[in-house]
Amino acid sequence: MKTIAKQSNRKAAFTIVELLTVMSIIVILIGLLVPALNRVRIFAREVKQSAQFHSIEAAIELFNNAFDGYPESGGLDSTGESYCGAMKLCEAMMGQDLLGFHPNSVFRADGRTKDPSDPTGVREINIYVTATLAARKGPFLPPESADAVEIRAIWPGATGSFLPASRVLCDVYTRKLASGTKLGMPILYYKADTRGRLHDPTLAPAMTPRDDKGNIYNFLDNQELLDLGVPGAGGGSGFALADPERFYKNTLSDKITTTPRPFRADTYILISAGYDAEYGTADDICNFEWKYVD
Repeated sequence: MKTIAKQSNRKAAFTIVELLTVMSIIVILIGLLVPALNRVRIFAREVKQSAQFHSIEAAIELFNNAFDGYPESGGLDSTGESYCGAMKLCEAMMGQDLLGFHPNSVFRADGRTKDPSDPTGVREINIYVTATLAARKGPFLPPESADAVEIRAIWPGATGSFLPASRVLCDVYTRKLASGTKLGMPILYYKADTRGRLHDPTLAPAMTPRDDKGNIYNFLDNQELLDLGVPGAGGGSGFALADPERFYKNTLSDKITTTPRPFRADTYILISAGYDAEYGTADDICNFEWKYVD
């Protein structure tokens, strides 16, 4: 007589222990993968920001060739109105209306200058409104990729003494601001004063936007912009780089030991706020070797 094996109706299934083991492994793998992906994302942004700086540097050299000098970066315009280095850089690269820089510009916040047709030298005109486009140079950066924005888009209703329509070039670290728009932070621009020989933070209390007291770089070139604070933080919070000691420590070249000298002592400095959107922190991106010093 043949025996017939009785087949069980029960289907194979995972036990609770097996499920928990698998889930634990997945959680561990995700925990290892997420920081790695975040580092890759940060590195990719750094590469993109460095590429943007290379484009800006090439554009600045075009400006230098056209006008025999780099754009000025003082914190005020010729009339004493607030118009910082970041805004002067944007005007030099793009013009105040993004249609090119006018050779007669004196980097006034309102775009005005003496009317060359007035023999009395009293009448003024806005050269970005009245002058012909044929006289313009540039734009030295493609308008579609320049990220030139008005500061009122970054600091709505809190632009300090600046004209709200003043434009700056923004970095690639776009983030959603309180206004709901996604923008980067302004790229800070400091022109070297090649007449200077010093890099001394102790001179900061006596410095003014028009007098660097012999320092090659004037930390006040973008100070009023830094004083606007972190966008969406209620204003007044400021940035670490607004501290003059922090500025001079972090722009100090470690290649020269005989006397304190800054990086790029004969040209200019560009600074991006980096991934955290705050200037003067370890993740800032610059056109020199940024070695953060607290």
